[in-house]
Amino acid sequence: MKKIFLVEDDEQLRRGITFALEQESYRVVTAEKMAGTVEKIKQEQPDLIILDINLPDGNGLDLCMAIRKITKTPIFFLTALDMETDVVAGLSVGADDYIIKPFSLAILKAKIIATLRRLETYGTELSVPPFLLDVSANRLFRDGQEIALSSTEYRLVHYLLKNAGTVLEKEQLLDVLWDTQGKFVDENTLSVNIRRIRVKIEADPQQPEFIQTIRGVGYVWKKRRKS
Repeated sequence: MKKIFLVEDDEQLRRGITFALEQESYRVVTAEKMAGTVEKIKQEQPDLIILDINLPDGNGLDLCMAIRKITKTPIFFLTALDMETDVVAGLSVGADDYIIKPFSLAILKAKIIATLRRLETYGTELSVPPFLLDVSANRLFRDGQEIALSSTEYRLVHYLLKNAGTVLEKEQLLDVLWDTQGKFVDENTLSVNIRRIRVKIEADPQQPEFIQTIRGVGYVWKKRRKS
């Protein structure tokens, strides 16, 4: 049984989400505030985490950053903050998705299903020098040094590396990340994640060697030429 960790201070909403997810055979563990949540997540080891941003004793963005120090478990933000800057801020601290209140429970459940399905990987390694992707452990290395990725960044890197040298359309990448043909996300969300990955893997993110933009189409992971 997959386990969902929900941090939400609104009791009615917390109960409603818990009931809806339990009807889908998920086990739901809840918290109402930041205090003690990181330790509880360490103990529970959930498969997916849902966070409210506005908590009574702190900010969900800070909580997300604290969680990212201990796990790459997928994190969804659930919030009424709907400005583009709010979405970018949420993704920038390591969240995998951003769901704006009021929202559809059907969409939330679809996102959870798609995300957990995409995390089911096999015990193989994918090598595209100078990078090595340990698929069994969801870890990326460059010349033996690990590069920390969120689960969304990992899925994006995995697909790009698996198709290195092939131009991938934006719609393909959105489908890979959320398995919804991009219905619940937009190109801005994709570009934000691409920028975050470039900062981590490129010597000069403004002049990327590996993840290159094909204007009007999408992206390609360029293989390094052998010397």
